[in-house]
Amino acid sequence: MSRLPERTRDQLEPAQQVAWDRIASGARGGVGGPFLSLITSAELCARVEQVGVFIRYECSVPQRLRELAILCVGQHWRADYEWFAHAHIAARQGVPQTVIDAIGQGQTPPFDAASDGYVHDFVRVLLRDGRVPDAIYAPVQALLGDKGAVELTGLVGYYSLLAMQLNVFDVMPPEGFKAPWR
Repeated sequence: MSRLPERTRDQLEPAQQVAWDRIASGARGGVGGPFLSLITSAELCARVEQVGVFIRYECSVPQRLRELAILCVGQHWRADYEWFAHAHIAARQGVPQTVIDAIGQGQTPPFDAASDGYVHDFVRVLLRDGRVPDAIYAPVQALLGDKGAVELTGLVGYYSLLAMQLNVFDVMPPEGFKAPWR
């Protein structure tokens, strides 16, 4: 992380330590990735982390589709760390490697499941245009319901925020990892 100094918990101010401890003791099991830069603002970090707990672990969008959407966001922003953190989770959730590879290259994947195509198209169009036409929205709404469509949109916003943090502050994956767009 070249734009901000890497710090240990002991080097942080008390409010930052509280945020650190909350993240480290939660579902993530540690502080890494975008939270290494976000911790600079303890209040922002704590609030973003709480949104993230809901989006990543509790929202109504099935985990497989969440991970597919996260890959689309990561590829759009070319956020190496986001891709590093989520491509293997998407694979474990059953997203075919051919789909993962195509998304990584910015191509339209050969989808076996119609639901994957609906989510992919929704996320890509939302990121490209900032809105989604009825023809793209309707299948997602039919698949996920109103609540799921709202939460999927929130997921795109949340992971876009993380991607920007990662990119602006040069939070990179471990040495040797190469993102598919590199």
